[in-house]
Amino acid sequence: MYITPVHSHHSVFSSYQRVDGPWPLRTILRLGQALASSFVNMLLICIPLGILAVAYEWSSITIFVLNYLAIVPLARFLSFTTKALSSKVEQLLGRDAGMLVDATFGNAVLVVSIIGLSKSHIRIVQSTLLGSILFNILLVLGMCFLAGGIRHNKQSFNSTSASTMSSLVAVAIASIIIPATLYAILHASSPDTGTHILFLSRGAAILLLLVYMVYLYFQLKFGANFLDIEQGSDFSEPEAEDNQTRGFLNERPILAFLALVSVTFVMTINAFYFVESIEPVASKSHFSRLFIGFILIPMVGMAADPATAFNIAYHNRIDLAINIAIRRSVQIALFVTPFMVILGWVMDKRMTLHFQGFETVVFFLSLCEVSYLVQDGKSKHLASAICIGTYVIIALTFYVYPDDDPSSISTEFLKNIFVPHLK
Repeated sequence: MYITPVHSHHSVFSSYQRVDGPWPLRTILRLGQALASSFVNMLLICIPLGILAVAYEWSSITIFVLNYLAIVPLARFLSFTTKALSSKVEQLLGRDAGMLVDATFGNAVLVVSIIGLSKSHIRIVQSTLLGSILFNILLVLGMCFLAGGIRHNKQSFNSTSASTMSSLVAVAIASIIIPATLYAILHASSPDTGTHILFLSRGAAILLLLVYMVYLYFQLKFGANFLDIEQGSDFSEPEAEDNQTRGFLNERPILAFLALVSVTFVMTINAFYFVESIEPVASKSHFSRLFIGFILIPMVGMAADPATAFNIAYHNRIDLAINIAIRRSVQIALFVTPFMVILGWVMDKRMTLHFQGFETVVFFLSLCEVSYLVQDGKSKHLASAICIGTYVIIALTFYVYPDDDPSSISTEFLKNIFVPHLK
């Protein structure tokens, strides 16, 4: 048995080495290499600490912090194992099928949202979904522009592809604006407003899932041509590095599947304790429930796809980096959000698409800004400042934004904007 070094600098398993010998030994050695390859993996110690914090009844803030930090490396490994499975699907069904598996599964935000919904934290789930979309289209996109600008003064990307993806997110915005406006109109005049909003949200959720299925169909049928992406492009890291990274799990796909199940199981435990600690932390600290959902939870996946997008943009592949950022937004807007509404229907939870007026307007203005920035197909340093600056302003706003009853703010806000024009 001997070990041959393979150089890689940016992936989860950046110190991956080709190991010869029995496959159980190869697996153990490569897992060891993986754990030692990234500073993010140091946070794995927070997994047992987060569980012990609950068992020994440590303070709610300690439980919150430890379990939050535990989810960060788990989200990274969840993304990694999903990529390994998508590689196998790619071998069996084609490149585009593998890409779609990677895009649809392995989402840490979905795990946290399901747990939050099961605990009836509807507002936290809603803010997490909106925050995840804005995190990708503002912060991640801005970081891509910034990373590309470090080494290249000018970068070009396919504006048609980016605009198409933005249009898909706009469909979700329409499904959010309409319920909020309807609530503002009917709130004072109809005792059944809540029932009407719930009915509208569930119907819109079904339609959004249908739109997502159509999107997947065209991706599978037409592949890169659907979004005018250059043939031979991929949505993951550079090929040589990516093959090194996923090598040991690709040798045994069953290991990738078992790893995916194991990581999801462990993440569920830490995510459950994290969600349980949100209410006491919100009552004792300056972090409101909305700030936690809108800003903190979406950041747990920062070490996964956002890091990949940053690396790709830095290596002058801005087209792929932008598609990673916007593609994740499409996934959350057209799949995760309506899925949570339908799941709430099944679980008898009143999960709706009715968001507060302020959140709806922030969402709408952010998409307008991004659509304007990508329409010329040019990456500029100023674009990174605009995107990141906007996200920081939104984060500061939600830091001081109070946890409130939607009926008290959303109604008045939207009445002043929309209702006068409807009379």
